[in-house]
Amino acid sequence: QVQLVESGGGLVQPGGSLRLSCAANGRNFRIAAMGWYRTAPGKQRELVASITNSGTTDFADSVKGRFTIARDGAKNTVYLQMGSLKPEDTAVYYCNAAVIGGLSTIRYWGQGTQVTVSS
Repeated sequence: QVQLVESGGGLVQPGGSLRLSCAANGRNFRIAAMGWYRTAPGKQRELVASITNSGTTDFADSVKGRFTIARDGAKNTVYLQMGSLKPEDTAVYYCNAAVIGGLSTIRYWGQGTQVTVSS
């Protein structure tokens, strides 16, 4: 069993920056990839950014050039650095980890952290 602990959400003004962190805790697990999803009011959950254990990244078109993602493999922690934030970035952000389990991967989710971009 893997638990994901998120931190770093909050209220920020448009144009501001915020960093989210997510630490994966557990015993004897290996992570294939970690990432961040978000759910805005009235919208479906969408991928924001992801990073594999080899460092390959993927971003939603709406955040390219504004957000970066990084991972500390030794700490099983992923960071989402968000810049030039816009009101439309307001959402609950969820950390996700794809954990290798035998021949398949198991996905775990964090509890979610609120990000509000407003003046």
